[in-house]
Amino acid sequence: MSSAPAPRKLVILAEGSFGPHSGKTAYGVIRYGRDEVIAVLDSTKAGQNVAAYLPDQDIPILATLDEALALAARPDALLLGIAPAGGRLPSSWRAVILAAIAAGLDVLSGLHTFIGDDPEFAAPAAARGTSIIDYRRPPEDLQITSGRRHGAGKRIILTVATDCAIGKMSVALELRRAAEAAGDRAVFVATGQTGMMIEGWGVAVDRLVSDFAQGTIEGLVEQGEGLGDWVIVEGQGSLDHPAYSSVTLALIHGATPDAMVMVHKPGLEEHDFDRLPGTSFPIASLSPFIALHEQIAGLVAPSQVVAVALNTSLIADESEARRVISEIAAETGLPADDPFRFGPDRMWSVIRERVDALPWVADR
Repeated sequence: MSSAPAPRKLVILAEGSFGPHSGKTAYGVIRYGRDEVIAVLDSTKAGQNVAAYLPDQDIPILATLDEALALAARPDALLLGIAPAGGRLPSSWRAVILAAIAAGLDVLSGLHTFIGDDPEFAAPAAARGTSIIDYRRPPEDLQITSGRRHGAGKRIILTVATDCAIGKMSVALELRRAAEAAGDRAVFVATGQTGMMIEGWGVAVDRLVSDFAQGTIEGLVEQGEGLGDWVIVEGQGSLDHPAYSSVTLALIHGATPDAMVMVHKPGLEEHDFDRLPGTSFPIASLSPFIALHEQIAGLVAPSQVVAVALNTSLIADESEARRVISEIAAETGLPADDPFRFGPDRMWSVIRERVDALPWVADR
């Protein structure tokens, strides 16, 4: 694993997509990234400020790359800030990418479409001396799982969820932040392109050949154990999602977590993806879904869901959000909270205590 690159000055391209769902890559990098974001490009919101969407983030939203290049703090990289279904490059973005390369900016992409393999981009980038980084490109040293067990004193936590794009990465990062504040040696293991952009290392596991998924995840966790005692693995997909269940299963069996944190979004009723008209795939009921995760994990190694992290963004009223949190805690018999809305410290304290009490952790 290479060390994290030096901080960059970014302009994030999110044309027509800057928002909490379609622009989740942009949101994640702005909230948690180590790089400085100079501007966001979205002509449909030009003239606004990111602070209207993400408080305390004073970043202009501009219509064109030329406006960003004219700023006093000139960017040195263009980051593609969307994670669309299928990960394809919008054709209308090609001109902006070419203009960025011509201006000497590196291009950072988490799409399934590899920008660096496209001769229309690769040739001018080579001539200009700029870099193209495709975060979803699989590593060369793919691995088959070995059944490795975790080291003494190491505790592995995986975030899982009832749907995609509801906060597994954010919960993992918030818990890491709370752990560090409590003096615990914690590390975030990035398993998706946005997490990699934030952390500077990891593997986008949804791009791996299935035979190598669990083994590569096993290797990621081993790297994480070398960096900290509490290894918090970013989850992907959802175990019952018709399109993205496979990556969740690979993470459960590859990471062999000691514990899992279930992420859930109250008010969300169906899985969100491009499905045929007339089809319906409802969100699972929490308690049996929690039991299912423990059963499936236990086929390889024992694991327990130790908390429910809620995304209460669909509930505007704070008192109502707290009521729902209490209701779900009573329903599941597990500690529940919204670590983003109400802070992660209390949840981390409870998770830490519950994980340390697990017999397979205590015996290690």
